[in-house]
Amino acid sequence: MFSFLAHRKACASKQQERRDRIEGLPPVYHAPLSSADKSILAQPASQIVAGVQGGSLSPPDILAAYGKKALKAHAATNCLTEILIPTAEEWAKICDKQGPLAGMPVSLKDTSAIPGYDSCIGYSAWVGKPMQKESALVRLLRDAGAVPFVKTNVPITLLSLECSNDVFGTTTNVWNKKYTPGGSTGGEGALLAYGGSRLGIGTDVAGSVRAPAHYSGIYTIKASMHRFLKTGNPTSMPGQEGIPAVYSPMTRTLEDLEMFWRAIMSMKPWEYDHSVLSLPWREVNLSESKPIRWGVLWDDGVITPSPACRRALQEVVSVLEANGHEVFPINDSPSSYEGLKIASQLLMSDGAKTCMKPMRTGETNDPGVQEAAAMFRVPHFLRKLYTWYLRYIKQDEIYAGLVESWYEKSVPEYLALVSQRESYRERWFEFVHANSIDFILTVPNSLPAPPIGGMKAGWKACGYTFLWNILDYSAGVLPVTHVDAALDALGAFKPKNAIEAAQYRMYDAQQMHGLPVGVQIVGKRLEEEKVLEGMKVIESLLKKEGKAYVLFESDD
Repeated sequence: MFSFLAHRKACASKQQERRDRIEGLPPVYHAPLSSADKSILAQPASQIVAGVQGGSLSPPDILAAYGKKALKAHAATNCLTEILIPTAEEWAKICDKQGPLAGMPVSLKDTSAIPGYDSCIGYSAWVGKPMQKESALVRLLRDAGAVPFVKTNVPITLLSLECSNDVFGTTTNVWNKKYTPGGSTGGEGALLAYGGSRLGIGTDVAGSVRAPAHYSGIYTIKASMHRFLKTGNPTSMPGQEGIPAVYSPMTRTLEDLEMFWRAIMSMKPWEYDHSVLSLPWREVNLSESKPIRWGVLWDDGVITPSPACRRALQEVVSVLEANGHEVFPINDSPSSYEGLKIASQLLMSDGAKTCMKPMRTGETNDPGVQEAAAMFRVPHFLRKLYTWYLRYIKQDEIYAGLVESWYEKSVPEYLALVSQRESYRERWFEFVHANSIDFILTVPNSLPAPPIGGMKAGWKACGYTFLWNILDYSAGVLPVTHVDAALDALGAFKPKNAIEAAQYRMYDAQQMHGLPVGVQIVGKRLEEEKVLEGMKVIESLLKKEGKAYVLFESDD
């Protein structure tokens, strides 16, 4: 009872604090957007920085424009957690006006540690416990002249592709409030898609920056481990190294994404964070290399991509082929299903105990995490019985093979899984090199954005992103098109397993009409620069064909 009451009190106080901080902002932030504000918001990040460096733009004016827009995004989607604007105003006055991010507002996932502000990441028990030390990432951003100004919402436990918790509530998709913006970096996805920020930072352990990019219609590149800063930020699973989480940039446009990556790498992040490799940004010119070879993963063997997602992938494949690129299916790659089995066991090897430990009595868990935790804690004899039922009665080997391995691991079992992971990585390494693959193209998820609450079924359907986490490959997502009710109807379809059946029950092209659909571009480990160039090739060809993606534009 005391735990439940403490939970309710913490949620109420935190929501009141957020309201008070918003209402207490100077009147300029509550005023309509001026023509000057709209001019600032329309400029690419590189142009804004150049304006500050040249003296034609003032950091406080830029902050005011983005502060206004971020509050409008929050009113529309409930995307913000910590309102840093009063502190940001002071930072804007003293920021380095010659830095690579001079005067540029940057939004941050709620995990980012800023002294004096909470990083409760949806746990009510962590409310009212402000960070004491600035993380390496935030310190670098401020040294580069950037102005962190808001933090954004996440799902409790950080282990969901949607975005809800009792402390801050549910964040919705800018294109349709009934659908999720993605997760776990869902608040960033909504804010960037709305235009309330251009440059943001998220984390990814199974698709947590790529799902929001796909679902919300923005851009990202998931970094390989040790390429990007992460030290000093709280997390839901400290010490989890089986499938390590990585911090990565997220942006509103591809141009902004390149600028952001280059700016951060120019600051020598390895001098801020001991975990970052001393690896400067490398120039990649694809036009001077051998013909580019694009391998296509059309189906991961678990879930067939929905008509909308397959159409987006086909559009990219077609435009590449039409322009002389070498594109081929990779049906003979190492089993994606095997990767999902290994990765899911490693990530949940503790039976979800660590991520759920801070939760209080009565605290609402993500429906997917709740179901996953329950499955990992089922007594062995019941799991064996259920596996037998799935395998021999339902004839569902895919789901049976996953269920039989989902249990809390001992240390020897965990070490054996790490060994399996390394063997799996080796086989992919050999496959990619044997086929001279430059990039792998695939969908980011089998569906566009699922409806709110869809992770009860969708948590098992993250294989298209999770695969590249276990391999530690660099992976980008760019938006390509939107769901079209006429073009993307499902038609006759027979699911091949229970996971696919549950996923497809959420697919409705009529209801999803207009939602963004992205494509995933994957490179080898530590090839973020090359992945960026591959994304630029695709986007430029789509634009040349008159198929440029249309960003969300709000009415304000």
